[in-house]
Amino acid sequence: MPSGLIALALGGFGIGLTEFLIAGLLPQVASSLAVSEAAAGRLISGYALSVAIGAIALTAATARLPRKTVLVGLVALFVVGNLVSALAPSYPVMLLGRIVAALCHGSFFGIGSLVARSLVAPEKKSRAVAVMFAGLTVANVLGVPFGALVGERWGWRAAFWAVTAIGVLALAGIVTLVPGWAGQTPPPTVTGRFDPIPADGVRTQLRAFRSWQVWLTLTATALSYGGMFGAFSYIAYTFTEVGGFSSADVAWLLMVYGVGLVVGNLVGGRAADRDRDRALVLALLGLTITLAVFGLLAGSATASVILVFLMGLFGFASVPGMITRVTDFAHGAALAASANVSASNIGNALGAWLGGLAITAGLGYTAPLYVGAGIVLISVSVMAVAAHQARSPARQTDQFI
Repeated sequence: MPSGLIALALGGFGIGLTEFLIAGLLPQVASSLAVSEAAAGRLISGYALSVAIGAIALTAATARLPRKTVLVGLVALFVVGNLVSALAPSYPVMLLGRIVAALCHGSFFGIGSLVARSLVAPEKKSRAVAVMFAGLTVANVLGVPFGALVGERWGWRAAFWAVTAIGVLALAGIVTLVPGWAGQTPPPTVTGRFDPIPADGVRTQLRAFRSWQVWLTLTATALSYGGMFGAFSYIAYTFTEVGGFSSADVAWLLMVYGVGLVVGNLVGGRAADRDRDRALVLALLGLTITLAVFGLLAGSATASVILVFLMGLFGFASVPGMITRVTDFAHGAALAASANVSASNIGNALGAWLGGLAITAGLGYTAPLYVGAGIVLISVSVMAVAAHQARSPARQTDQFI
C-alpha cells in the first residue's frame, strides 16, 4: 500500500475525531458558553446537516480542479474550522467553526476514495478505500473517550487544539505523499492509470445519476446506515435499561462497537476485492440477523457484548464495497462518491427518527434494534436486485434511466 494512503487515513482520522469527540465534551461546552444542553446538542446535528450539504456542494464546485488540490483545500478548511472552534468566544462562533469543519467531511471522503483507489492496482481498490476509512473507524473508537479525557484534564478547547494539530499533520502528509502535482509521479504499479485531474465537469458527472445501478447502490447505502444508526442512536438505553449495565459501562461497550467497525472495515475491503456484490449482500444480511438477535438477547450481558461487536463488524463491512461500487457504475464521477456520503447521513437521520418513534410509541428500548433490522432487510433486497441486474447479460444495456 502506498504511503499516500496513510496520509489520507490520517486526514480521515482527524475528521472522524471532530465528528465524534464533541459528544464527550457537550456538558463542558454548554457550561463554558452558557447555553442549554439542547443548544449544545445542535453542535452535533448542525455538523451532520452540514456534512450532507457540503458533500454535494463542494464536490460540484471543485469538479474541474486537480483532485490533490481539492484535498489540500478541504483539509485546510478542516483546520480553519477546528481553529475557530478552539478559539470560539461565544456559541454562534463555535457553531460556525463546527459548520466550516463539517463542510469538508463528505467531499474529503468522496474525492479521497477516488484518489485512494487510483494509487493501487485494480484488484486492490476496495482494500485501498478501507485503509483510508480506517482512520474514520479508529476515530469512532477513540473519539468520545479522547474528547472526554482531554477535556477533563485540560479543558474542551484543548481537544480542538489537538484535532487542529492532527489536521496540520494530515495536510503536510497529503502535500508530500499523495501524487497529483507537477513533478510528482504515481506509484509504479499504476503508471498510465493515475488520473489526478478529473476530465469531466459537473454536467458530465451528473450523467452518472442516469444509471439505475448508481441509484440502487445509493439506496442500499442509505438503508444500511439508517438501520445501523437507528439502533446505535439508542444503544445506551438498551444497555442500561434492558441489559442491566451501569452508565459507566457504556463507554467501554461503545469501544467494543468501535473495534467491530475497524475489523469490519478491513475485512469488508478484502472481501469486496474478491467478490464485491456477494460480500455486500452477506454483510447486510449479517447485520440484519445481528440486530434482530440483539433485540431478542439484549437482556443478556454476555450476548450484548458479542452482538454489539458484530453490529459494528457487519455494519461497516459493506462500506468499502459500496463506495467502489457506486464509483465504478458512475465511471469515477466524484459527485457520485460524495453523494454516497450524503446518502449515509440521510440514512442516519432516517434511522434515528424511526427508532425514536418506536420508543415514543411505547415499544421499549429494544424496538430500535428491530426497526434497524427491518430497514437493513430492505437494503438486502435492494442490493440483491442490483447484483442480479449487474450480472444479467440481458440487463447490461439497460443500466440507464
